[in-house]
Amino acid sequence: MRMYPPVAWDSKHAAGCDELPDGTRIKKGDRVTYFPYGMGRMERLWGMNCREFDHRRWLSEHGEVVRASPYKFPVFQAGPRVCLGKEMAFAQMKYIAASVLGRFELRRDHGHSRPPVFVPLLTAHMAGGLQMVVEKRKGESYWL
Repeated sequence: MRMYPPVAWDSKHAAGCDELPDGTRIKKGDRVTYFPYGMGRMERLWGMNCREFDHRRWLSEHGEVVRASPYKFPVFQAGPRVCLGKEMAFAQMKYIAASVLGRFELRRDHGHSRPPVFVPLLTAHMAGGLQMVVEKRKGESYWL
């Protein structure tokens, strides 16, 4: 979701005068737009490997899940306007990971077609879908 957020950009209107963390002054009624799609690719926020998927990015040294600040990872927005479905989405992601990834290996089908093309509409999607190869894992799954 960091690389391909379901909402690629979002806007808010200032209810009153304010100042952004970088010192930019905002007047009442100003529209402020932020770009989660671009933020997910910023080396300043995510490091040198910002364009790569690395599951370890989200794990502590002891293997516990580390959640990034919602202001750094704004997929579910932040502050008083945080997404009402955020916790349900995390529960669903954990369920899928536990029930599917323990039995199947998923990887992108690089030989099928061109790289995926991100379509940033109101809710984003991949043009033509994201072609994947699904293979049953060999041996017993330790998760099930």
